[in-house]
Amino acid sequence: MHGIARFHASGSTLRHDVVQLSRRGGALSGVSGERREAEIRRRLEETGFVETRQLAVDLAVDSSTIRRDLDRLARAGVVRRTHGGASFGRPTPPGLAAALASATSYDVPYRLREREQVDAKLAIGERAAAYVRDGDSVVLDSGSTTYAVACALGVRHGLSVVTNDVHIAHHLASLGQVRLLVTGGQLLGTVFTLVGPVALDTLSGLRVDWAFLGADAIDVDAGVTNRNTLEVPLKCAMLAAAARRVLVADSTKFGRRAVAAVCAVDAFDTIVTDEGIDARAAAAYGERLVRVRPTGRTVDASPRDPRSER
Repeated sequence: MHGIARFHASGSTLRHDVVQLSRRGGALSGVSGERREAEIRRRLEETGFVETRQLAVDLAVDSSTIRRDLDRLARAGVVRRTHGGASFGRPTPPGLAAALASATSYDVPYRLREREQVDAKLAIGERAAAYVRDGDSVVLDSGSTTYAVACALGVRHGLSVVTNDVHIAHHLASLGQVRLLVTGGQLLGTVFTLVGPVALDTLSGLRVDWAFLGADAIDVDAGVTNRNTLEVPLKCAMLAAAARRVLVADSTKFGRRAVAAVCAVDAFDTIVTDEGIDARAAAAYGERLVRVRPTGRTVDASPRDPRSER
């Protein structure tokens, strides 16, 4: 935890500057528009999207100020406005990450994956995080969709969160109110994922309320599959540790198969995706499938809501 916190502090001096403003002046007026824009751009490069609420807290300004900043950057084509924040203004060509995944067995770099299906991932993250209550314990798989879950969990209090994703750990460490456990292990640099025996040992001794897993590919018959074998034992350990299991994946992952088998579809209590999967394909997954629109409004609400079974 402390190591991640130090990493966050070394990545930007902006929060330190805000604290110093407060100490010197007694009243906190925030930082200049130029500094705010620089910080927004930095976070976009780092995570792919930014949250209005979190920016307002970190930069010590009103949320309306951040919204005006984002609106101005949107008009300039720097960002795309989304529900509660903004994402990159120039997303990668639709389906590029999926096309690369089909053409190669190697992992698609995080910087590419995080820029695809951004609105869908934000909606999926909000819907999935809604299952979690204050004080719950959660394990988060690595990936850009589980990162969206982590962002949406920021409104919860007293959470204990375990992850093997360096980006997720970085974000949660900045919130301050989360009890964070990072697995350790060997870093897969292009996807910022920790793997190996150390990571597996950490997960094998845990018992948590929720596991949120991502997927490289999902098929009714082949189940959940992955492009590399290194992450498979970790995903299985996350499933074994959790009382409730939720799969989060945008619709482009469905109807595909990758080389390494993770588990059957019915290993999950709930699957949260977007409306890009049509009704006929969705029917094959049964009542466990929940589809959301980019606005966050549910299309098909599963009667098997995991909260009702707890």
